[in-house]
Amino acid sequence: MDSKSPTTPRAFFGRRKGHALKPRQAVLFDALLPRLTLDLTKSAPADLRTLFATSVDDVRLEVGFGGAEHLIRQAQAHLRTGFIGTDAFVNAIAKLLVAIDEKSLVNIRLHFGDASELLDWLPEAALSRIDLLYPDPWPKRRHWKRRFIQDDSLTRFARILRKDSELRFATDIENYAVYALARVMRSPDFIWTAERADDWQKPWPDFAGTRYEAKAKHEGRRPMYFTFRRA
Repeated sequence: MDSKSPTTPRAFFGRRKGHALKPRQAVLFDALLPRLTLDLTKSAPADLRTLFATSVDDVRLEVGFGGAEHLIRQAQAHLRTGFIGTDAFVNAIAKLLVAIDEKSLVNIRLHFGDASELLDWLPEAALSRIDLLYPDPWPKRRHWKRRFIQDDSLTRFARILRKDSELRFATDIENYAVYALARVMRSPDFIWTAERADDWQKPWPDFAGTRYEAKAKHEGRRPMYFTFRRA
C-alpha cells in the first residue's frame, strides 16, 4: 500500500495470532467461519438485514471485538438486531466462534481481517451503531497515526452510519481520549452527546463491561465512555 497517497485507504494495525487454537476452535474455524464470513469479493447488499439467517430490524458493527464479551451479550439481548463483528486476531475470532456455536446465535456475521476492507465494503447509511471498545492505544507518540480514531476513519464511519445513529467509543488511556475528542470536535459529521461534566465517566446503561476493562480497573486505570451522534 502506498502510504503517501491521500486517496489510499488507511489500514488498521493489530496482532494476527497468539496462542495455538484448541481443537474445538480449530474445527469451528474450518467449519463455521466460512458460513459466517462476509464475502467482500461481492457487492454488499443494499439492505444489510438480508445477510442474516434470522429476521432483524437493524444492523450494528463492533470493530475489534477482542474477547467478544460485549458482542456476545449484545447479540443475546437484542435478538432482532443483526451484528457484524470484525477482528484481525485469530484467537478473538476463534473464541467468538465457540460462543456462537454454544449459544446458537444466528444474528452475528463476521469479517476476519483488516477492518478497513469492511468499512469500504459496507453501503452508505447502513448501520444503526458502531462500537469501538478499548482499541489499541498505540501509546508511543510516533505510532499515534495507527490509532483507530483519525480524521479519515471518522469520515468512513460517517458514510456507513445513518443520521442520528451512534458511534460508541471506550478507552482507559487518557491521552487517547483527548486525542479522539479533538478529532471528533473538528469533524462535521459527529456531535459529542455529553450533557453533564461527568457523562464520560459513566458506562452505557446496557454495557456489561469486557475482560479488558476489568483488567484496566484492576491495574488502576479509569475507563472512559463516549457517545458520538451522527449529525
